[in-house]
Amino acid sequence: MTHRLSWWCVALAVMFLAPGCNKSDTSATAGKKIRLAFVTNNAADFWTICRAGCNKAAQENPNIEVDFQILGDATAAGQKRVLDDLLARGVDGIAISPVDPANETPMLNDAAKHATIFCADSDAADSDRACYIGTNNVEAGAQAGGLIKEALPNGGKIILFVGTLDAQNAKDRLSGIKQVLGPNIQILDVRTDETDRARAKANVQDALVKYPDVACLVGLWSYNGPAILNAVRDAGKNGQVKIVCFDEEDETLAGVRSGDIYATVVQQPFEFGRQSMLNLAKVIGGDKSVIPDTKQIFIHTLAIKKDSVDEFQTNLNKLRGRT
Repeated sequence: MTHRLSWWCVALAVMFLAPGCNKSDTSATAGKKIRLAFVTNNAADFWTICRAGCNKAAQENPNIEVDFQILGDATAAGQKRVLDDLLARGVDGIAISPVDPANETPMLNDAAKHATIFCADSDAADSDRACYIGTNNVEAGAQAGGLIKEALPNGGKIILFVGTLDAQNAKDRLSGIKQVLGPNIQILDVRTDETDRARAKANVQDALVKYPDVACLVGLWSYNGPAILNAVRDAGKNGQVKIVCFDEEDETLAGVRSGDIYATVVQQPFEFGRQSMLNLAKVIGGDKSVIPDTKQIFIHTLAIKKDSVDEFQTNLNKLRGRT
């Protein structure tokens, strides 16, 4: 087992262990279920893995009752409707991945008056949420920066691609990358696509023509990996131009397996779900010691390369319920 995969393998082991070993995670009121909910920010397959983590938490603590809400309307208004319904039903705690953290802060503050609120995956740091559980995107960016340096041991020119640089995770990932690149690697450009997949690929195609000496293309959001991969292949430059990206879309993992993508940095949504539910239950039960002074619990990211992609894919399929 490689070090890079150790966290995912631990998640799998946790998922399939017999439940009932955490007797201390009980409600303050004997016999009363702790009613929890998790609200996603879209309907991506990413959340299937998170849901498995929530279900595992309910197995570990039989006093937890989990309502997992996959957001069909991926807007702040859509999240408000879901949140209002959950609060009307009297849930005790909610973990939510805010679509628009700045504009949803008043909504979260109001919800926090009626239930314990955690943010997961996406944070609203200025809100009254009790805790954030998810990725430290500056560290994730630094990890990607290290992979770029590995892919370009002699240095070179790179271009980055992302939906928007207004998003906090994009800012943080770019900051982390810049922190570690060093003087031998030059960022030529950062292209944004406003989450338009066709535009994402067109941006790569244009960049390959405009900068024929580019050595590495970097995708900061999940769909940027496949967009870069397909544009590079169409240009016949696979194997010549290195690719480093984020997340575990099927095309991205296939590109890692073929060697056309040098590496991808992946998050651990299983632990987002599991730890959100278990820690919400503890806080509601009166144990606030699980929340650090920073009010942030970071889950490590993993670097997936050709030598580890098969093991990672096998574990991923189990978490997704595909096997």
